[in-house]
Amino acid sequence: MKLSKRANNANVEIQEYKLSRYACYLIALNGDVTKKSIAQAQAYFIIQTRKRELSEKEYSSLTEDEKRFYQRDLTKKGNYSLNQVAKDSGVKNFDKFHNAGYKGLYKGETADDIAKRKGLRYREDILDNMGSTELAANLFRITQTEEKLKNDKIQGEGKANNAHYKIGKNVRKFMAQNSGTMPEELPTPDKSLKQLEKENKRKLKKK
Repeated sequence: MKLSKRANNANVEIQEYKLSRYACYLIALNGDVTKKSIAQAQAYFIIQTRKRELSEKEYSSLTEDEKRFYQRDLTKKGNYSLNQVAKDSGVKNFDKFHNAGYKGLYKGETADDIAKRKGLRYREDILDNMGSTELAANLFRITQTEEKLKNDKIQGEGKANNAHYKIGKNVRKFMAQNSGTMPEELPTPDKSLKQLEKENKRKLKKK
């Protein structure tokens, strides 16, 4: 509760509510983007997910490939953490669980579908073949799904899969409202991060 002074100088008690980060995210995502406060809130969530440990100046100074390596590292850590939470929620088939998230974000596409569309070799990692923007969208999906599972104390594999699907769909909706570019429309980089890593190692050896 807090006191608010009215025009007649009378003090009125106002009920205050403390929302979880995920609740704030849902309100911002589903709000009217034409309102300044909603637009700012949406921008906050996506930017914080993308940068996380880097300052805005440091992140913007990175090359596209450096941003890819940075985002890929965050998705690895994020997926590891998400898997632990999903396991506690009762998830056993992790391929199905992760595909639920991809289906929501990529309008029904599974990881295999995404790999085929990108023209990748068998078992080549799709996340290693994404640009920084596409990686950031997936990182947002990962972190928000973990928040959802924990905050709502979701139990049961089916419910966890459904939650992951809905989060993926929400992130897709966010992209549609802001950039208008869907994740499957984003370009696939010419070189995978594995290729770039090998090239960097060769350069270091020559030096």
